[in-house]
Amino acid sequence: MTFRIELKVRDYECDLQGIVNNGVYFNYLEHARHEFLAANNIDFAQLAADKINLVVIRSEIDFKSSLVPGDEFYVEIVPERISKTRFGFRQKIVRLKDEKVAIDAFITGTALNERGRPFLPDYIDSVFPTK
Repeated sequence: MTFRIELKVRDYECDLQGIVNNGVYFNYLEHARHEFLAANNIDFAQLAADKINLVVIRSEIDFKSSLVPGDEFYVEIVPERISKTRFGFRQKIVRLKDEKVAIDAFITGTALNERGRPFLPDYIDSVFPTK
């Protein structure tokens, strides 16, 4: 299953070099993951209220090319199961006008219960297919 969301670079997301600041890409990736969860009927805020915290435990990002102000792009997500308590998001950021990949990333996460122990509730488990 592949999920995709389209966005546009805003001027204030760029640095003095006129390109998207490297830290901003993390925001794009995170926003796409939250939208993916919402599209799968998983309410991130409700999880926190229920004392279930989804957390990132590893980020691997390859910077391939830069985006500039006004660039329209999409973030693609392919969810993956890593283990009993870990899941992954294979993510790409791709410029729309020429399909050039800006970012290639793999984000690893887990859910923590109120005691801080890793676990995955069934409704979260179901959106991450096993390999």
